[in-house]
Amino acid sequence: MKKPNLLFILTDQQRADSMACYGNTHVDVPNLNRLSEESFVFKNTYVSQPVCSPSRATLLTGTYPHTARVPACNVRLPLDVPTIAELVDEDYRCVWLGKWHLGDEIFAQRGFDEWVGSEDSYRAHYSSTEKLTTLSPYHHFLVEQGLEPDRELLGQPIFSRHFEASLPEELTKAAFLGERTADLIRNSGDQPFVAFVSYLEPHPPHTGPLNDLYDPATLPVGPSFRRKPPANASLLHRLMGAYYMESEEYGFDLRTEEGWRGVRARYWGNVTLVDRSVGRILAALEESGQAENTIVVFTSDHGEMAGDHGILGKCVLYEESVRVPLLIRDPRRGSEQRIIPGNLSHIDLLPTLLDLMGQPIPEHLQGESRVAVMDGATSLADNDIFIEWNGRDGHPIPGEAEVNPSLAQPWRAIVSADGWKLNLCQGDHGELYDLNEDPNELTNRFDDPDQSRRIAGLMDKVLDWQQAMGDVVPLPPLPLQDATHG
Repeated sequence: MKKPNLLFILTDQQRADSMACYGNTHVDVPNLNRLSEESFVFKNTYVSQPVCSPSRATLLTGTYPHTARVPACNVRLPLDVPTIAELVDEDYRCVWLGKWHLGDEIFAQRGFDEWVGSEDSYRAHYSSTEKLTTLSPYHHFLVEQGLEPDRELLGQPIFSRHFEASLPEELTKAAFLGERTADLIRNSGDQPFVAFVSYLEPHPPHTGPLNDLYDPATLPVGPSFRRKPPANASLLHRLMGAYYMESEEYGFDLRTEEGWRGVRARYWGNVTLVDRSVGRILAALEESGQAENTIVVFTSDHGEMAGDHGILGKCVLYEESVRVPLLIRDPRRGSEQRIIPGNLSHIDLLPTLLDLMGQPIPEHLQGESRVAVMDGATSLADNDIFIEWNGRDGHPIPGEAEVNPSLAQPWRAIVSADGWKLNLCQGDHGELYDLNEDPNELTNRFDDPDQSRRIAGLMDKVLDWQQAMGDVVPLPPLPLQDATHG
């Protein structure tokens, strides 16, 4: 029997509620909606850390950021931590297309023998200066279209992200990666492949050719939109909200509702831009006759606040930042949509994919295969999720002295199987949210005396997880307990 292909589609900064299966019917993503109708849809999927490089390390290695030793953005993935391309057998042709963000950005490495890079703006983080003479295939594609770079970085003219985002749709990174991935699929022959296509979009700069696709004034928003965190929220969340609600970002005045709606409309425009590219890739699968033998995965490395809780970006533990879509289409298991309830962590994705592909699952992986869940033999009903934040991450808030030290504090969080989220930091105020009754995280119940036992129980689970995973980040002491409830 022919080995299955794996097509892994990864976006950057796409929150869970960005397609119909997650409740969003106002954003135009027909290709992702169609994919979801033929996929396992994991209802609550959480990242290991809500920022690019650490999350990507987990997706590629099956280990937590602290284990992979990628605690922050622009940290190279250590050579002794193998990726999926180094774990599958030699029959597979392994190809990487797009953003890497784990080291030498545009060079073949880590088991991926073929590489189509798209990001020249990470040149400062290359491993050696001699690599600075090389520019990405996307750069050369734009030059071939008669365009001239608008910026110089470390001795080479490059195209800035703002310039790239100003281009017509057919010249965007999304379109480029869609066409190159489609070409790969059409010309793959009989050799099984592992192909990762990694988009920058809908990551900032929150502009693109579909800026005017959505009317900002009519976009639905939820109860946390432009609502600052409560007074007893963490200092980190309160300072982030206070800063962004008085700032100007990406040409919008975020002191106004109009400004926030403008950013959000452009964000959804870039989600649609990715969807159109994904459509070209899925069409190539069908046209080449390989769809029935290809496992398709769609997810993102983290979410985007987009004005909820008055915050823009990621790096926080709110649901909009840590929860992402996850679709897995495996035609061998049917072609209808199956909703998988419960919580799933990205830590389980790599062992699950290796299992689906019939490949050995190494013992060092820190998650577990969820194929039995997909096959209906078990469920995620008892699954607790653990999330990291490992301190300062290269995402400072300009001009705000207090926010940077807050970002420097490490956090640990648990989302329990019964729907409670506990966020813990030794140097900041804790947070407890009842996601069942308060899914928008409007009320921090960490200080409620009647929740002291719950907090203690959840802290014990985090401590047990730390011991099992070799995590040494210190946790704060238990909050004072009311004598009548403690």
